[in-house]
Amino acid sequence: MYDLNKILVGLAIFLLFFTFPILYGMGSAVPAPKPKLDTPEIQKLTDKKCVEDTHFMRTSHMQFLNYWRDKAVREDQRTYDSKLNGKKYDISLQNTCMKCHSNKKDFCDSCHTYASVKPYCWDCHIEPKAAKESM
Repeated sequence: MYDLNKILVGLAIFLLFFTFPILYGMGSAVPAPKPKLDTPEIQKLTDKKCVEDTHFMRTSHMQFLNYWRDKAVREDQRTYDSKLNGKKYDISLQNTCMKCHSNKKDFCDSCHTYASVKPYCWDCHIEPKAAKESM
């Protein structure tokens, strides 16, 4: 035990380096973005309801879109009966989803960037162009 001081100093330095990233990042979390729902198409709607309820769409929209893809492409089923309101919707990313949520930059990209997710929707679908702002 002649080197007890050196061992304790070494352990302290190790713990400092090991815990530095955790300690450095404490309290600096960025709040999750809130998608903007102020598109002209949504403003026209009297009943502002999506295909399914908000919580389901926020937590499971990718699984839902995969389900739609499988129904449309593999089973040739092109309509969806909503469990939320009983309405029938066309199974279409561009003609149903993006019709209301046309602000891809503010709606889709803000959350996907925050979560560091790169969805592959636009590998097959045509990415909607941002509306040009008038000067």
